[in-house]
Amino acid sequence: MTTLSRRSFLAASVAAPFVLPTIARAAEPKTDAKFKLGLVTYNVAKDWDLPTLLKHCKAAGVAAVECRTTHKHGVEPTLSAEQRKDVKKQFADSGVVFWGCGSVCEFHSEDPAVVRKNVEECKRFCDLVKDLGGKGVKVRPNGVGKGMTVEQAVAQIGKALTECGKAAESAGVEIWVEVHGPKESTAQPKTMRAIMDACGHKAVGVTWNSNASDLIGGKLDEGFDLLQGFLKSCHINDLTNDKKGTYPYRDLFAKLKGIGYDRYTLCEVGTPVKPDDGGKWLADYHTQWKELVG
Repeated sequence: MTTLSRRSFLAASVAAPFVLPTIARAAEPKTDAKFKLGLVTYNVAKDWDLPTLLKHCKAAGVAAVECRTTHKHGVEPTLSAEQRKDVKKQFADSGVVFWGCGSVCEFHSEDPAVVRKNVEECKRFCDLVKDLGGKGVKVRPNGVGKGMTVEQAVAQIGKALTECGKAAESAGVEIWVEVHGPKESTAQPKTMRAIMDACGHKAVGVTWNSNASDLIGGKLDEGFDLLQGFLKSCHINDLTNDKKGTYPYRDLFAKLKGIGYDRYTLCEVGTPVKPDDGGKWLADYHTQWKELVG
């Protein structure tokens, strides 16, 4: 084998300077996740007032909050203009992002009056999120109306979401449809994909909800592929499920990295935590999250 002299090597480097940067880029490790940890106040923080909520999130490094309706923080459409300014300022001062509102608006009822009431309530949440500088309103299906087929419910929900999407677009916000409800109907990724197709509005997307029904053949691949193009938010719950083998969070996070998801994975755990214990609880959860994200 012929050995290049130092002079020959340097000459070759000058003649072809583009070779070395190309090799260096190929050897670089994959970038870190673009998404961050957030918190849905349901149900962990349902008893925390807003200052306590923001204090604990800031201390634990939780980047954003989705304020679920009916909880002690009081972030509701009934807030006055001055109260909205105060809430917006509290979030801004804390450095924690106000991500949006978790409403319970749903559009599957067999009663048109109930559907209309929920559409109008969703519009009020859109105005609230706009005033607070947030990104979106979480809504949900909660099954299929009495006497309706899944196909009929899908069409009805899609139509209602189109109207909500138009209102959201006018307000400069989004609608996030939670993959929610019975495992045999609206919690199925294929059903949610049908709802998205029936709606077709660009301001309307999906909140991935980390349900057991996401797993098709024991894997995330098929369900995630159906919905990844509509993904606007993401709820996660008990992260120890990954260790128990009941929900593959490590795989979910890898898939989110793979599509360049750059928003939030929001902790939504059903067990309330006492306000005084919130800081430690969130810090421990964040530690688990970082280990699974890698």
